[in-house]
Amino acid sequence: MAEEKIISKKKEKEINYRDLTTCDATIQMLEKAKRDGVETAFDRAVNMKACPIGADSACCKHCAMGPCRLNAKDPYGKVGVCGATIDTIMARNFARMVAAGSAAHTDHGMAMLDVFREVVQGHITDYKIKDVMKLEEVARSIGIETEDRSTEDIAMDLYKELERTYTQVDGEIPFAMRVPEKTLETWRKSGIVPRGAMREIMELMHRSHMGVDQDYNNITKQCSRTALADGWGGSMVATEISDILFGTPVPTVAEVNMGVLKENMVNIIVHGHEPNLFESMLSSVNEPTLIEASKQAGAKGINVVGMCCSGAEMLGRHGIPHAGNFMSTEAIIVTGAVDAMCVDVQCIKQGLVKVGECYNTPIYTTNPRCKIEGATHIELHENDPRACTDEVVIKAISRFKNRTHPVEIPNITNVGIHGFSHEYINYMLGGTFRASYTPLNDNIINGRIRGVAGVVGCTNPRVKQDYVHVELVKELIRNDVLVLQTGCSQISLAKAGLLTPEAAHLAGPGLSEVCETVGMPPVLGCGSCVDNSRILIAASAMVRAGGLGNSIADLPAVGAAPEWMSEKAICIGQYFVASGVFTVFGATFPIVQDTKFHKLLFEGLEQQGFGKWGFAVDPYEMAKMMIAHIDKKRKALGIDKARERVLLDMSDRRQMEAG
Repeated sequence: MAEEKIISKKKEKEINYRDLTTCDATIQMLEKAKRDGVETAFDRAVNMKACPIGADSACCKHCAMGPCRLNAKDPYGKVGVCGATIDTIMARNFARMVAAGSAAHTDHGMAMLDVFREVVQGHITDYKIKDVMKLEEVARSIGIETEDRSTEDIAMDLYKELERTYTQVDGEIPFAMRVPEKTLETWRKSGIVPRGAMREIMELMHRSHMGVDQDYNNITKQCSRTALADGWGGSMVATEISDILFGTPVPTVAEVNMGVLKENMVNIIVHGHEPNLFESMLSSVNEPTLIEASKQAGAKGINVVGMCCSGAEMLGRHGIPHAGNFMSTEAIIVTGAVDAMCVDVQCIKQGLVKVGECYNTPIYTTNPRCKIEGATHIELHENDPRACTDEVVIKAISRFKNRTHPVEIPNITNVGIHGFSHEYINYMLGGTFRASYTPLNDNIINGRIRGVAGVVGCTNPRVKQDYVHVELVKELIRNDVLVLQTGCSQISLAKAGLLTPEAAHLAGPGLSEVCETVGMPPVLGCGSCVDNSRILIAASAMVRAGGLGNSIADLPAVGAAPEWMSEKAICIGQYFVASGVFTVFGATFPIVQDTKFHKLLFEGLEQQGFGKWGFAVDPYEMAKMMIAHIDKKRKALGIDKARERVLLDMSDRRQMEAG
């Protein structure tokens, strides 16, 4: 394999992979990759120093007079060639991250809406409306009449309304109707209610161009408006339409980690973000003729597993095993057991192709928006998706039959419960006839639950994989904070065993009692990164249930992305901040401290009635900041002293209903 080695020997540093990840399966495969002479993102991160000027966002390259590099240690010592100050430069850079992140989720959501339209019109027949109840609930939430109407008519009206999320040039996006009244009032007062995602992204890109908007306060307003167009628009549409078409998740037991691969089976990994590919792949791997073909090739069958966010969605919808989060996507190929990795969009490392070449593992791109040099492109068309997924399965069977590398699969799997949609949480707390967030609010008011935290986001090779996620969440639940999870963070916590009811023993006495009574984990896995919209809906439901203020900003609730790495994460953070949530990021933050722009994001926005940003690298410091904020909100609500309340179980609620 000498001719295939891709690590440079010039300045290679000795690496102890246990310093880079807490995932034993990933460590095992990284050590194997090292023996095989194969490079991964972990190696590149160690051997490539991050640019300190870029990390502080003190560099402007938006025109050909630069790039202009300012000094983060003396931020007001000089300006760019055009005269742009450090605050303008940072605000522009931040804005373009928000715009790119919003575009990613918005494009995903619009693609889902396009599929929905074609299904409703009968042009796509492989997918159907699976959850009619969800369809009707979403329609009613934005004012569409559902009584005595056909499913098709309701669906077409819903499509027409939700299309405005993207194309509207004036007015308010449809899901603004879901926002708590006081929160919406704050948005309107500040002029940041999203009109349409296309307009907001376009305007933000324009305003961050050289020579246009040069007031960091004004740029930040458009950042908020664009981010909200994602959280309450593009992402929310993607989640709701996915549920309508493929089913609303319910709690499902499923395995995660690399041990889900099977040496005696054809292993196919689906990696990306849009559920269409995975849903069609499920049909293909269950096709009797393809199963028989795999057996004729010597396999016991076909084993399909997920990675990253589309995998997280399939955990909740179908209980499909999940092989690992973002930073493990290259390492799993090193097993030699992957017969095909099939990708669509977002968080796809270009390095996958090189690692795949070293182990004769083909990478298949399937979406016209994401092609990779050296990968094989088999495009998925939703009007005939099986043409793509069947071909991938056939090629994977051939690869299994002709495996050329020894197989080494880490014997590690972790079981967790996934699929806590807003709808199920509502039912779980209140029952069929009394579905409500009131029991949650009551237990926050009486002090059994201190508050709620959304811990979400990526993994980043600049920090120890999974470590900050796990330690932060352990500290939060130990202090009676209920945690909601999405994205790669959810897999980090599942590997640590925190997504099971048995993990309640790690929680504080109040949260533990609630978990044991309801029969739930102290950490609720809600899905993929676009499913952060489920957390927004849950927060709105808490406001409507009463007793915890009149806006999202009043709630004893916080957010965190401890190991973030993508522009999508910055956009997610900004839409949570604009919605009223204190949001803490780890790893790094692209702003110079002690500047006016930094003060605006970390203090000023809260003074305007929004949330605010926070930053910490250490998980315990992060937890301390988040808990302090929760306690501040509890004090403002007058519930800082716990009041003894009776915790009702399901039988108690049934008796109340019967009475």
